[in-house]
Amino acid sequence: MRIAIKRFALPILAAMTTLSGCTAVKSTGDALFGPGRSDAQLTPRNSTYRDLLNLPAPNGKILAAVYGFRDQTGQYKPAPNSSFSTAVTQGGASMLMDVLNESGWFVPLEREGLQNLLTERKIIRAAQAKPDTPSNNSMALPSLVAANVLLEGGIVAYDTNIRTGGAGARYFGIGIDDQYRVDQVTVNLRVIDIRSGRVLHSVLTSKTVYSKAISADVYRFVKFRRLLEMEAGTTTNEPAQLAMLSAMEAAVIHLIGEGIVNNSWALKNPDDINNPVLQYYLNESIHIM
Repeated sequence: MRIAIKRFALPILAAMTTLSGCTAVKSTGDALFGPGRSDAQLTPRNSTYRDLLNLPAPNGKILAAVYGFRDQTGQYKPAPNSSFSTAVTQGGASMLMDVLNESGWFVPLEREGLQNLLTERKIIRAAQAKPDTPSNNSMALPSLVAANVLLEGGIVAYDTNIRTGGAGARYFGIGIDDQYRVDQVTVNLRVIDIRSGRVLHSVLTSKTVYSKAISADVYRFVKFRRLLEMEAGTTTNEPAQLAMLSAMEAAVIHLIGEGIVNNSWALKNPDDINNPVLQYYLNESIHIM
C-alpha cells in the first residue's frame, strides 16, 4: 500500500500555519493546503527521456509494429481501493508508441487500433464508388505499409515494499518523523523479425517507484486543562506510470544499442558509436553481464 498522506488537525489555525508553512491562498480568497490547482501541461519526463532524444541518428528508420504492451503482473491496488483497479497503467502500448516515435530510430505503425483504420478505409472506398465523390476521397488508397520488425513485451513485474524505512524523534511532546518506501516496476521489450519470427533482441529494465512522507506534531499541555495538539505532514508519491515510462525509454535505448553492436541496424555515422549516451547504456549492459 502506498504511503497515505496524514490528515491535518487544525485546532489553532495561526499556529498550524506557522508549523507547516504550506498554506496557499489563491487570488479568489480561498485558502487550502498544498500547492493548489495547476493548469494542464506536458507530461514530465525523467532523465531517460533526455538520453532518448540525444541518441545519434540511424542510417535509416525502422518500420515497427506494436499490437499491444500488456500488464502481465496481475496485480491490483491494495485496499481501500477498488478490487478492479490495477496497480499499473493499462495504456502501455500508447506509451511505447510515443517512446518509439521520440527516439528517432523507429517509424511506429498503427496496429492497436488497426480495426478502426480498416473501417475508415472501407468508408473511403464506398464513397469512391459514388459519382459525387468528395475531393478528399477522390484518389486511390495506397496499400498499408508493412513493418520490418514487431515489438512485443509487457509489464512483467510490480514489486512492492522492496525497501522501507524511516526515522523520528520526540521531545517534550514535540515530534517529527520521516518515512520512505520503494516499489519497483519491471518491463520486457523484445524485437522480432517479421519474416522469420526470430527474436532478435530482448531486454528487461526496472525502475523504482519512490514514496516519502514527512510529518510533525505537537502534543503537550500549555496550561492546566489546556492541551495544545497540532499535526502537519506531506507525502510525495512518484507516479507509477512515469516510472514505467522511464523503464520503457531505457529498454528502447538498450535495444537500439544491442542492434548496433549485433549489426541488426546501423548508425548514419559509424563514429557515433562513441556517443556518450550510447556508450553509457552499452557499458551498463556489459557490467550486468
